[in-house]
Amino acid sequence: MKCGVVVFPGSNCDHDCYHVLKHVFGFDTRWIWHKDEDLGGLDLAVLPGGFSYGDYLRPGAIAKFSPIMKAVARHARDGGKVLGICNGFQILVEAGLLPGALMRNRSQKFVCKNAYVRVENADTPFTSECGGKRVMKVPIAHADGNYFIDPDDLGRITDNGQVVLRYCTPDGEVSEAANPNGSVQNIAGVVNEKKNVLGMMPHPERCSDPLWPDLDGQLIFKSLLHCA
Repeated sequence: MKCGVVVFPGSNCDHDCYHVLKHVFGFDTRWIWHKDEDLGGLDLAVLPGGFSYGDYLRPGAIAKFSPIMKAVARHARDGGKVLGICNGFQILVEAGLLPGALMRNRSQKFVCKNAYVRVENADTPFTSECGGKRVMKVPIAHADGNYFIDPDDLGRITDNGQVVLRYCTPDGEVSEAANPNGSVQNIAGVVNEKKNVLGMMPHPERCSDPLWPDLDGQLIFKSLLHCA
């Protein structure tokens, strides 16, 4: 699988993503600069976490105008895989490639901790190795992860299997107590209608290196490997 990690001014999880893709899983991986206008035949484009353009205006609002985003949109329309993590999720929502919006955390504070998420749909290229309502322990680190979508569209994406991850307890219970940011119905990750674009607030790249104690994030990348 040929992968590219998009680097925006202010990205700070790009090297983590590159390391996991290239050195842990052995994918053919290269850097993509935000001013590039072509993805060059990639299978997977990754938009990493960070603070693109300093999160001015709101997270992702400026990055969506970067030249590379036109190529990312074409790639998605043609069925190519796109993974947006944290700030990457925010960019994909701002660019209209995923439904909904990401707002300031309900607590009005930056949240950095391990969270548990339940896989709601294992029938995607990103979750095929996560069957049976799998619960994963994955770090979160964000101030604007409060996912919102209007009730009609919420019903639509739920019925269409686009809600992929929900915050939960270690036992898999989706509850208000397990919701770290106020997201509607504990939503932590969604896919587009084609299910080839995933946005998720948790950071799977931060729990994928075998040198680390937690490895649940590997399931996302193993799924991509399986679907390659």
